[in-house]
This record gives sequence, C-alpha cells and structure tokens, in this order.
Amino acid sequence: MSGIWLRLEVRRRWRSLVVLALLIAFAAGTVLAAVAGARRGASAIDRLTVVTLPFDAVVLPQVPGFDWDRVRGLPSVAAVMTFPLSPGYEFEDPKGVRPELPIPGDGNVWTTIEKPVVLAGRLPDPGRADEAVILPKFEETWGRGVGDTVTVRLTAPEAVDAVMDAGPGGDVPFTGPRVIARIVGVIRSPWFSDHITGSGDVIFGPGLITKYRANMVGHKELVPFNALVRLHDGAAGLAAFKGELAAAEGRSSIDVWPAEDMKTREQDFVAFQSLTLLAFGLAALAAALILIGQSVSRYTAATAADLIRLRAVGMTTRQGVGNASLAPVLAAAAGAVLGVGVAYAASYWMPLGGAALLEPDPGLDFDALVLIPGALAVPVLVALAAAVSATSALGGFGVRPARRSAVAALAARANLPVPAVVGTRFALEPGRGRGSVPVRPALLGTVTGVFGVLAAFTFAAGVTDAGERPERFGQTSQAGVYLAANGKVPADDAVRRALAASPDVTGVTDDVIGVAQSGRTAVALHTFDQGEKALPVVLSEGRLPRGDREVMLAVGTARLLGADVGDRLPLTGDPGRDTFRVTGLGFVPEGAHNDYFEGGLVTKAGFDVLFDTFKFHSVLYAVRPGVDPASLMPTVTQVRGGEFAGYEPAAPLIQLAQIQDMSVLPVVLAGFLALLAIGAVGHVLATAVRRRSHEVAVMRALGLTRRQARWIVAVQASVLAAIGLLFGIPLGVASGRTLWRLVADTWPFAYHPPVAFWALLVIAPVSLLTANLLAAWPGRFAARLRVGHVLRAE
Repeated sequence: MSGIWLRLEVRRRWRSLVVLALLIAFAAGTVLAAVAGARRGASAIDRLTVVTLPFDAVVLPQVPGFDWDRVRGLPSVAAVMTFPLSPGYEFEDPKGVRPELPIPGDGNVWTTIEKPVVLAGRLPDPGRADEAVILPKFEETWGRGVGDTVTVRLTAPEAVDAVMDAGPGGDVPFTGPRVIARIVGVIRSPWFSDHITGSGDVIFGPGLITKYRANMVGHKELVPFNALVRLHDGAAGLAAFKGELAAAEGRSSIDVWPAEDMKTREQDFVAFQSLTLLAFGLAALAAALILIGQSVSRYTAATAADLIRLRAVGMTTRQGVGNASLAPVLAAAAGAVLGVGVAYAASYWMPLGGAALLEPDPGLDFDALVLIPGALAVPVLVALAAAVSATSALGGFGVRPARRSAVAALAARANLPVPAVVGTRFALEPGRGRGSVPVRPALLGTVTGVFGVLAAFTFAAGVTDAGERPERFGQTSQAGVYLAANGKVPADDAVRRALAASPDVTGVTDDVIGVAQSGRTAVALHTFDQGEKALPVVLSEGRLPRGDREVMLAVGTARLLGADVGDRLPLTGDPGRDTFRVTGLGFVPEGAHNDYFEGGLVTKAGFDVLFDTFKFHSVLYAVRPGVDPASLMPTVTQVRGGEFAGYEPAAPLIQLAQIQDMSVLPVVLAGFLALLAIGAVGHVLATAVRRRSHEVAVMRALGLTRRQARWIVAVQASVLAAIGLLFGIPLGVASGRTLWRLVADTWPFAYHPPVAFWALLVIAPVSLLTANLLAAWPGRFAARLRVGHVLRAE
C-alpha cells in the first residue's frame, strides 16, 4: 500500500516535492558549508605549524656584529635563520611593491627552520640570486605568478655604509646592481605568510645575500642581523633558551619575541572569525527548522487530510503517519545529498578572512565529520516534523481547546472595529479544528527577525566604530618623529617643546623605549608626558604613574604576568632593577618591540631607574583636523639644525584591518534573519486566510465588506510586526552590545557602547511596511472569497 500511495503522491505533487528538495538542499548546503568552514578555519594555524618546522622565537639584539654562531651552539637551539635589517632593494617592476618581510640571511631558511608549504612551483635554488618565491596575495595583487619575473635595484655598498654611519633611518639611494628574478614558487609558513593589511611579498632565496652581501650590509658590515630561532623543546624550551642567551651574552636586555604569543594572537582572531561563521551557520539552521519545518508540516497535513478517508477501510494511524511522511522524507534525502554537494563546492572558498591566509591546503575539502552526519540528520529531522504533523492531522493528539488571547479579548472589550478585533485574533489565537493555524512560529519568527537584525547591526556598528578609530586601541598620535636608536638616554627635548609650541599640534609626548624583564617576560617600557598638550593615554582602569617606582601595564602584559592594579612588580633593566607598583592598566603606543596591548608606561624618572640606554627615541604628536602632520617637519628640521630626523606617519594597526575583515558577516547574518522573519510572517498570513476561509466567509455573509476583509489581514500582519518590535528591539540592542563587549575583552580594545542609529530609526517603519506588503496578496484573496462556494464546501 505504501508503494502505491508514494507513486500517487509523486505523480500528482512532484512539483511541490522538487521545490521542497531544493529548499532543503539550499538550507543544508548553507549550514554544512558554514560549520565545515568554521572548523577548517579554527584549525588552520595548528595544521600549518605541524608541517613547517616553525620558529619558536624572534631574537632582536639590534646591534651589528652580533655572534650568531654562539647562539647556534646553545643547548636548547635546534636551528637559527638570520635576517639583516637592511635597506635591501626597491622594486622597479612591478613598480610600487614594498617589501614586507626581511631578506633571509643564510642557507638555513626553508631547510631546518620555516620549511614552507609549497602551494605552487618549487623553492629557489639556494645557489642562485635570480630566483624567488612569492606569497599568495602577491599574485592576487600584482598579477605575477610562477614563471613570471620581477626586477629589483640594490643599494651600493658605499651608500649602506654612509647611511649606517649617519644613523639608521636615513634615505637610501638605490644605485647598485639590477637583479631580474624569476618567480619559481608560491609558499606559506607561519613566518612567511600574508597578513590582512599587506599586498603580498616576494622572498628571495639565500643566494641573493650570498652573491650581493656587500650591497646588503655594506663593506663595513654595520647593518645588524636579527634571527628566527627554533628550539628542540618548542615553546616549552623558551625559558631555558632565555637563560642560556643571557648567560652567553652577559646581559638580559636582548629582546626575545615568543612565537607562541604571536600564534596566540592570530589564533584568537581566527577563532573569533570561526565562531562568527559558526553563529551564521546556527542562524541558518534556525531559519531552516522554522521555515522548512512549516513547509513540511503544511505538505504532510494536506496529505493526511486525504488519508483520513482511508481510515474507514481499516488504515491505522501508524500506517497513515508513515504514508503521509514518506514523500517528504525521500525529498529530504535527495535534498541532503544535493546539500552535501553544495557544501563541498563552497569549501573552495573556505576558510574565510584571516584563516584563509594561514590555510596550508587551500581548495576543495570534504569534511567527513561534518558533512556525513549532517546529511544523515536532515531526513531524520524531516521525518520527525512530518510524523508530528501527520499524527496531529489524523487525530492522534485528540481535540484540544482553543487557546484564547488576552490581548484579543481586550481589543473586543474596547469595542474596536471588527477588522481590528478579528485581525488580532488571527495573529494571536491558533483557532480550532481543521481551520486551526499555529501562530507561535510566526511570533517567534518576527521576534527573532527583529532581535537578530538589531543585534547584528548593533554589533556591526561596533565593528565600524573600532575600525575607524585608532584611539579605541590606545593610538592617540597621528605621526611621529624618529630621532635615534641604541643611544644614551637623551637629556634634550627640544623637538617635543617645538612641536608643543605649534598651534596646529593638539598633543605631543616624548617616547623613549627600553625593554625590561619581569621574571621571564619581556616588558617594553615607554615614557610619556604629563604636562600641557600631553597626548591622552587610554586607560581601562586605575591611573597613570606619577612616581619613579610606578608603572602602568598594557592589558595584555598584565594578563600574561597575572598583575593587577596595586600589585608590586619586579623589573630588571639595563643595568638597573627595582620593584614598581602597578597604578593602572591600559594601552601603550604601538612600537617596534611591542603591540599596543603589550608593555607599559613609566615616567621619565622611572625610566632612568632602569636604563642608561634606550632602544628607540621618538616624539609622537597629534594635529588638529585638516592639518597634514608632515607639515610640522620643517619645524623639527630647524630645531635640530639639519640633523637627521625621520618622519613616521602612524602605521595602520593590523587589528583595525582584522576588525574590518569581519564586518561583512554581521550584515549577512542580519539579512538572513530578516528573511526568516519575512518567511514566517508571509507563511502564517497566507496559511491563515486559506485555513480560516470558513470564518471569513461567515463574516462576509453577515455583512463584512471586502475592504474590511483586507483590513483583517493587514491588522494581523501589523500585530505580528508590533510584537516583534516590542520584544526584539531591547533584546537585539542588549545582545549586540553584550557580544561587542566580549569582543573588546578578547582583542582587546576600549569598549564603547555601539549604537546602530539608522537601524534603530528605520526598523519600526520598515517592519510595519514589510508586514503590510506581505499582507497584500492574502488580503486580496480574503476579499475575493466565493462565500457561497466556501460555505457549501463546509
């Protein structure tokens, strides 16, 4: 009997089944692609590090002639790759390329350390100076790939010596040899990888510095080398390595950047993007459960109504439920298979955002742990929905009393017009018998739609605000004047005073940087000004230091050290050491040796307690709106009597780009949830008019006009929209702000409550307008009912 009924169903309702299968395929493909993409993105960094012999630390002595062979001989060290802080070369073809990564300084690169994933081609021959590899973004940005060439112009050795004699940072003339290099491969590793703000890079093999060493470091070899270091014990061996390095060099002030910290920052961002994509997938799942669940329920109820006649000839309820559910389940199985194909095809573009820049195996990916269980779950869920609907339609749950609405009763007692009372009942009361219509899914859909849209747009407003305001990350300067490196602590602050005297300058600070140690943790300490026109400092709690044994810690360093306001913190500088009291937590200027959430601020007197030399000396300043910060440089040059001073525009924070990179998903999520609300309201309006046509026909027979019939549906739609607005607006704003605060604590940055002004302004009129547009066709249907035909059929 089941086979006969299935053939009959497919023959007469094949179009509905095809549409149902396609809806299921679209929904399943969307959900599975999002979940698989989130899983793939969250694991990208770990999968990349497993196969690439990654570095464990960056060591930055910043001095020429450093003995790296002594570092290679330390017991904890497995491999070292040096790189010169050299002006290197400039690109002649393609013009405008700016090198983003330093030149490899020895033959260890890509062999014993940072052995990359080769995405295309091969690695350069280590003995050739005219071969190079690129990062994936370079091909996208500049249109050059494997087999193409790039042309660079090197510096002359004499020019390098002259610049280093004058002090680092001077302009370098590129008058040396021209090198035409062929691109032989595309690579990726933890160090040799793209970043969001970059446009890709070309990396020459070690043959370039072997052949043109003098052009890179000069005849005098005054250019310092830094290095990547891989340890035998990985991150666990970092503490032992620092101790060995300090003992070998007789000082603890050499800056060491743990790779694990860099990886953790990348992982936090990638994890958040993956969670955002997962949230999108869950929202899509919610939409599918409600919208497709309603379609399955409607189809099954219609089939069950036909099967009721067969009960007279002996069909049981169980047989009726099975027959009514069979066709939707087969359509779901077909849709699930097609949905898996959609998700597999979509994996070509996964993972999204920052994770895509670290994916070791880009392209198509079949995630069996997500796709196979997901495909099996789809027909099971459809079978459950169909069984519940069919059982209810066949009378398995008995007859339940109709649920009454207090709001509808209040409208009736207030003697409102008939369309207002009946429309409110249709929106809030399911009715009874064959004309009953479930209203809770529609109410849930409208509330969820408004809630989701406002939460997403509130979150997006936070993204926009943070992405456009560096001060949220503590960066209150717009430019800097680079004065010197590796010198004695300066006594003269003529540049700062000259800039402070300019009416165009709104804030200025003398920024001297030294690297201290607190236990095994390096802390880059900045000085700051406290007088008139001082640049503001962004604090999350506490206050700025005032005494010479006080420090404000950046929030990331405070978390790493487990320190809080009021704690005592031992600090070791070069040569001083003392205990400092933590007076506050906040953000510091982004520097060559720290991110904005790492390091700390001390007074100039506090700096003198710890250091008699500095790493870098700059003056940071901000200008009033409309003023070009570079226009202040003649003042600086005049004060210094022509002595070198380098202009440094504020570099864009990578965190700003990361924030902006995730701005699309909240908007897409808002659109998806808006479709959920539209689908729920449209479905209930259309269904209510059909299923309650008997009630409308009776009222038409008693004198209800066509216009009043239209108004019944319009009031029903407006009530649903009003309830969605009543509950959805406060929930959406609160949820969006809560999620944004969680992001602020994760990145971190200064939290400011986001306000989605335009979304709040238009959400009510747009919701009401959309609901009434959806009511237009059902209202027309209600107005044109054939009253006699409906009543005769009943």
